Amino acid sequence: MKKLTSILILLLIFSCKTSVKTESKTITITNSELKTIVTYLASDGLQGRDTGSEGIEKAATFLENQLKTYEVKPYFETYRDYFKVDSINAFNIVGVIEGNDPKLKNEYIIIGAHYDHIGISKKIVASDSIANGANDNAAGTSSVLAMAKYFAAKKNNKRSLLFVLFSAEEKGLLGSKHLADKLKSENINLYTMVNMEMIGVPFKDRDYVAFVTGYDKSNMAIKMNEYLGSKVIGFSEISKKYNLFRQSDNYAFYKAFNLPSHTISSCDLSNYDYYHHVDDEADKLDYNHMANLINKIIPGIEKMSNTTTKEIVMYEK
Repeated sequence: MKKLTSILILLLIFSCKTSVKTESKTITITNSELKTIVTYLASDGLQGRDTGSEGIEKAATFLENQLKTYEVKPYFETYRDYFKVDSINAFNIVGVIEGNDPKLKNEYIIIGAHYDHIGISKKIVASDSIANGANDNAAGTSSVLAMAKYFAAKKNNKRSLLFVLFSAEEKGLLGSKHLADKLKSENINLYTMVNMEMIGVPFKDRDYVAFVTGYDKSNMAIKMNEYLGSKVIGFSEISKKYNLFRQSDNYAFYKAFNLPSHTISSCDLSNYDYYHHVDDEADKLDYNHMANLINKIIPGIEKMSNTTTKEIVMYEK
């Protein structure tokens, strides 16, 4: 009987250890899943994902299906947030993972990227006229999907997370402006906005993996590095020179809410030759770098979503 009791105790201990290990299992974003997403979005069949085109409709359906697969719910009645670009019907894709804290779930963090591109280019190279937009911005789009998948599986965010794929960025940041104004009118309690843009290639001689636009407007970069325990996010002189802070979808949220709203990127146009070029193709990107960057950033977003107070703040002017 003693022997049987000892065996049962050992089985119980093993069982408890197994369940704890399952609950705290590590989820890693792989280069292959990112490559699969980018390869589809930047394929010739999507014809450059111009706003209002058949290609962007295919892209939107793909994004919706991915979010459904991850069990990320639509934020509105459907995933689509409709708006007009002149007479063209356009739509952002918006999913939500509700926070698990009764109070903090009423605060929101937006993780976004634009999924549109410029369509057919007038600059034809070797009979190719399709601007596929792999780095700009299928890469950023893949990172938002990867993070949505991660947080949907972990369910450990106290604050609510909005995963937004913007359209009409290339038309003048119109999708983000529409959504920022809409959420502002609905009095959403926004904490911060993290935008992902052109993360498909690495820097060679810098002491950080990616930069944040508008570095000196808030303590986001400093807090992210503190959360991560290393210098992942840095300052780009080139970004400041060309005022890239105003050139992506973070800017509309900064304008509407006056809150920390930044773009994370690993391309400031100094390390990639194919900006708005037909050769911005999926095979030009470094998927090991992308996976490394996303896996480094996720713990920062995780911490951001769970702090008891809003630690990321604007600097006083």
